[in-house]
Amino acid sequence: MPHDIDILIEDPRWATANLIGLATPAVRAVLADQKVARAELSILGCDDARIAKLNADFRDKPTATNVLSWPEDDLASETDGAAPEKPHPDPSGTYSLGDIAIAYDTCAREATEQAKPLADHVTHLIVHATLHLLGYDHIRDLDATRMEALEVKILGSMGLPDPY
Repeated sequence: MPHDIDILIEDPRWATANLIGLATPAVRAVLADQKVARAELSILGCDDARIAKLNADFRDKPTATNVLSWPEDDLASETDGAAPEKPHPDPSGTYSLGDIAIAYDTCAREATEQAKPLADHVTHLIVHATLHLLGYDHIRDLDATRMEALEVKILGSMGLPDPY
């Protein structure tokens, strides 16, 4: 399945942590599970200062967070717990999904606090953010249940434990 996953490493600690090697299979696992044959998206590996600025600019929350996502289209269901809409491909059959930013400082701190390997935590967050690009969310209870179950299923297919 051809996918164009553009990964920009802005914080060099992401190169050491192998963001490319973690994000690529995580995105591919989500797209395979969701039966998206050809997709393009971008991922920014940054630090807390950068993600705090992005969070302030786009969400009016001037604080660092672990991961942000900007879906190309709003695919969310209006019914709590229902499946999101399927994305629409361009004329070439490619789905433009959107953008993800992930902050090293917060991810590393959370992994330590949760006694998880950084690689497992980062993989989970990339799966989580990719599902957001596909219209999944966790604001409403039934949506959260659906999204978390998918995350557990996809991570399990990659040989990773339940993150919850």
